[in-house]
Amino acid sequence: MSKVVDYFLKYVAFDTQSAEDAGTVPSTQKQFALAKLLSEQLKNIGVKDVSMSEHGYVYGTIPANGDYNCQTVGFLAHMDTSPDCPDENVRPQLVKHYDGKDITLNKALGVKMTTKMFPFLKNYVGQDLITTDGTTLLGADDKAGIAEIMTMAETLLTHPEIPHGTIKIAFTPDEEVGHGVDFFDVPGWGADVAYTVDGGAWGEMEYETFNAASMKVTIHGSNIHPGSAKNKMKNSILIGLEFQSMLPENEKPQYTEKYEGFFHLNHIGGNVENTTLHYIVRDHDMTRFEERKALGKKIGEFLNAKYGEGTVEVEIADTYYNMAEKIRPHMYLMDVAAEAFKELGIETPAINPVRGGTDGSRLSYMGLPCPNLCTGGHNYHGKYEFICIQSMEKTVELLLKIAEKFTKVEKQA
Repeated sequence: MSKVVDYFLKYVAFDTQSAEDAGTVPSTQKQFALAKLLSEQLKNIGVKDVSMSEHGYVYGTIPANGDYNCQTVGFLAHMDTSPDCPDENVRPQLVKHYDGKDITLNKALGVKMTTKMFPFLKNYVGQDLITTDGTTLLGADDKAGIAEIMTMAETLLTHPEIPHGTIKIAFTPDEEVGHGVDFFDVPGWGADVAYTVDGGAWGEMEYETFNAASMKVTIHGSNIHPGSAKNKMKNSILIGLEFQSMLPENEKPQYTEKYEGFFHLNHIGGNVENTTLHYIVRDHDMTRFEERKALGKKIGEFLNAKYGEGTVEVEIADTYYNMAEKIRPHMYLMDVAAEAFKELGIETPAINPVRGGTDGSRLSYMGLPCPNLCTGGHNYHGKYEFICIQSMEKTVELLLKIAEKFTKVEKQA
């Protein structure tokens, strides 16, 4: 196995699942275990100024190996995994020289990853894949990014002939629950610009993300014995269903792609007396994003007029914004990455809008322009997650190329 795979397999053994609405950063204490390991590894390979903050952020510096008047570039990846799927007892499976057929993940449970559902599997014929065992996610999002950055760092420190300026490294908690940079020390870290290594297939990079908000709808009903409920009962569950029915039917994740936004109901719970619906609201266009939030409020007002004031509460909180606005003045970041891709055989990198967000979304608005690079993974947040070993190895080469190319990117006044 290559070094990047060794690192990756070690990291996925850690359960680092984050949690919604925990009120702390990190949201789960178990993320500290991986953070401590990463701190030790960075020190062991010779990274300087390694530290771990009280919130679990891991920082480090690779000093320049020449006298370059260049920008300081950073590379980031996140340690946590999604709350959407279990991350305990991950059992990676190696598929060597993939033959292009359906992959049985778990024979006992009848879990298969089929080429009908995932036709892009055919792109990996002859290559080596790491999959789940069909009971957990894999953790390539974003432990692959961590492994690739760690391998890049070790390579630079053991190969002084590769020219590079000062490079900053950071690993963050809680990206999956929207709090990945709540306490990130941008000035203290010291990078001028950065890249998150948190994307998908080899050859992809992104600089556009959704504008994102959470929408919590709380409905207060009135429970009366059904035998005497006429003109008295106010069933909060049914009012919740009514709220959902008033959102556009075709603007759900399963019906949208590319630049199309959506309302996603990802949790509902309650009874006749009280019901709560949790949504995420997404759109790349800021005007449409504001219209979506306004629609949620308007539906709440309509239902309050129908069922009585105070029946429906709609709470909306912005999570992050489309980083394209902050990246566009610094498109040389995309140009440098594109040149690196070209030297590695990708003539035209795939540049698509991220249908989600990255730590770079918020970092870009915190004064650190931060587009996103691929890791080589697919099918994140679920049991069909997998990653291609050759893509991981190529991504390490990409990071090394970018680090070298930044020796020519002059520091701005």
